[in-house]
This record gives sequence, structure tokens and C-alpha cells, in this order.
Amino acid sequence: MDPLIIGLLAAIVVILLLATGMPVAFGLGLVSIAFLVFFEGLDSLTVIAETFFAGIGEFSLVSIPMFIVMGAAVASSPAGKDLFEALDRWLTRVPGGLIISNIGACSVFAALSGSSPATCAAIGKMGIPEMQKRGYPDSLATGAIAAGGTLGILIPPSVTMIVYGIATETSIGRLFLAGVLPGLLLTALFMAWAIFFAWRSGYDFREKIGSFSWRQKFEILPRVAPFLAIVVGILFVLYGGVATPSEAAGVGAFFCLVLVAVIYKIIQPKKIWEILSSSTRESVMILMIIGSSALFAYTLSSLFVTQSVAEYIAALDVNKWVLMGMINVFLLIAGFFLPPVAVIVMTAPILLPIIISAGFDPYWFAVILTINMEIGLITPPVGLNLYVINGIAPEISLPTILKGALPFMLCMIVGIVILCIFPEIATWLPTKIMG
Repeated sequence: MDPLIIGLLAAIVVILLLATGMPVAFGLGLVSIAFLVFFEGLDSLTVIAETFFAGIGEFSLVSIPMFIVMGAAVASSPAGKDLFEALDRWLTRVPGGLIISNIGACSVFAALSGSSPATCAAIGKMGIPEMQKRGYPDSLATGAIAAGGTLGILIPPSVTMIVYGIATETSIGRLFLAGVLPGLLLTALFMAWAIFFAWRSGYDFREKIGSFSWRQKFEILPRVAPFLAIVVGILFVLYGGVATPSEAAGVGAFFCLVLVAVIYKIIQPKKIWEILSSSTRESVMILMIIGSSALFAYTLSSLFVTQSVAEYIAALDVNKWVLMGMINVFLLIAGFFLPPVAVIVMTAPILLPIIISAGFDPYWFAVILTINMEIGLITPPVGLNLYVINGIAPEISLPTILKGALPFMLCMIVGIVILCIFPEIATWLPTKIMG
């Protein structure tokens, strides 16, 4: 059978299995084993365990559970509420200051937690009711939080960037740096759209609810500054060559646990256990997906699907930007159905040689891929962030949330276009700092 037809069949079967609600790791693993046995016989079963464990045998993967513990510790505390309140106090006299506060809080909390759902839940619980109280449209209030939460997989430290670095054998430090300026670019685009939409909807920015003294503005800073210092410290030791990503993640997780214990008095064994157990569940889920994806990639390679796809794309006599457009459409569709980690570990090793041969920078492409995954987080049928927002604001219908999130999706597409025109936005900082 033609390898391209085998690959198409594998993709269809995976999508059908995942549509039934089967966990991603089990769906990928089941399809991999079935196709190996069917096309190569029972002898192929001898390589399954070795291939799976080889996929999760990278030492760099140790950083993933540590960053997840760091995020879970922050998410379990009132840090998100304090961060939102601090920004609101400082921006209360700025036109549209509340919407800026929410998106800004999402971007900072996303950097702390590295989790889109956690960011939506932490900031949304405070931000959505406050925006409703001040007259902001429901669609804007929920859409801004849903989109702001997606920044967690782009702004460093990012778990998805770590996964991309391991899957493509690229520098995790450079990947983190590549995500900084694009993350700020998306944040600025989100803020610009939110202010424009609120203004167009007739919201009176001159209406102020209360004011804060300088004492009130400064008194909240000691509760949020230490967490920001941890992020800055992690980035400093990574780029200064002081520590590896795994070491930096371990130290960051330890200090976050200490801070939530000291600042918010979260010292009860039950709460600490909840942080560690939730982190373990999420870590195991991600590692299972990585291991199963490694097995799936081995299956495709063993059946010559990967090589055939690469040869087919390379043989296309098209402009490199047309090729990039086709890849973006493919990534968008994949992001609609699969979580970011699964898409990255399945597609990045296949696409990277094609990207490099077309003359594109692999670190720039990591940012483009990640933004495509961000779009998938706020678009159906998966759209995880949409359901998180609906869970914390059940009085607002899912179509209203989706309506508010779609313009932010367009902002992300604009961001991709800007990065295509000015790739230096992603490549300048890694080159400047790391050479």
C-alpha cells in the first residue's frame, strides 16, 4: 500500500478515536500498535516498550513536572487575584484600564503558571465579574480572558516550548527567548482590540469606580513582586549559563511552594498534597502523550509515511511562503482537534527539515507553531479555554464567549502575518543574548 495512503488512514483513525473521548495518549498508542502489527507482523511488538520509554527518556523532560509544580503552586493561591488587583489599582485612571489590567494580568500569570486553563480560571474569577459590573460587554469580558490565557504557552517559561525543543533537538533557552517579544506583541494586539471594541460599543471610559491612594497602590506589591522575581530569576540563570532548564525549573518550583506558604499561609498538608497530586496527574498526562507520540512517529517512519510526506512536500514546486501558508492551515486544523503538546511532538520532527530546507529559522517557526496552537485553544470543537470560561461564568452562554474570542483569534493571525514580515521580532533577542 502507498505510504501516503497509510498515513492518511492513520490520521483518520486517530481523529475518529479521539472524537469518542478517548485520551490522546491511548488513542495514539492504540493506532500505533494496530498499524505496526497489521503491516509488519507480530514481531514488531518487541520494539513498542523500548520506543515508548525512549520517548520519555530525555533528561530535559525533568523540567516539565517542575514547571507544572511551579504553576500549580501559584494557581492554588490567591496570586492571580492579587496580580489583577495590583494592575487595576495602578491603571485605574488609564482609559480602558480595567481591560488592560485583565489582559496584562493574564500575560503575567501565564508566565508564572505556564497553563492556559489555570490562567483563565485564576484571572477570570475576578476579572469577568468586575468588567460586567463596570458595563463591559459580556462577549468582550469573556473573550479577553479566554485569549489572554493562551499566552501561557508562548511567554516563557513555556512547557510547550520545552516539548518542541526536545522533539526537534533545539535549544530550550533560545526558544524561551524567541517567545518573549512575540508574546508582548500579542498582548499589545489584544489590548488594542479590546479598547477599540469597548469604545465602539459605547463604553464611557470616563466613568470611574473609586480611586486608590499611593499607599493602597504600593501595599499590594509585596504580594506579587516575589513571584515576578522568580520568573525573572529563572530566565536570568538560563540565559546567563548558570543552570540548565531542569535545574532552574526545580529551584523555581521550590521557591513558589515556599512563597505560597509564607505569603498566603498555604501550609496545610492537604493543600500541599493537592498541589503535588494535581501536578503529578498533569505531568503523567503530558509524558504519556510524549511517549505515545514517539511510538506513533516511529510507526509512521517505519512504514515510510514520514519520508513520503517529506518527499511530497519537498517536490512541490511552490513559493516558500505558499508552502508556509499550507503548513499554517495544517497546524490550525490539527490545533482544532488535538492539544498543543500532541500536535508538537507529532508534527515538529516531520516539519522541521522541510522548514529549514525552505530557508526558515527553526526558532521563528516554533513561535509560529505555538501561535497556531493558541488559536486552537479558543476555537471549537476542542477550545479548552472556552469551556473553562463557561465553567467560571455559567450565566454567559458558550456562543457569546466564542463570539468574544473570535476577534482575538484574528489578532493572532495578524500576529503571524507581522512575524512573517518581520521575523526579527522572534529571532533578534535569542541572537542578541546567546549569539
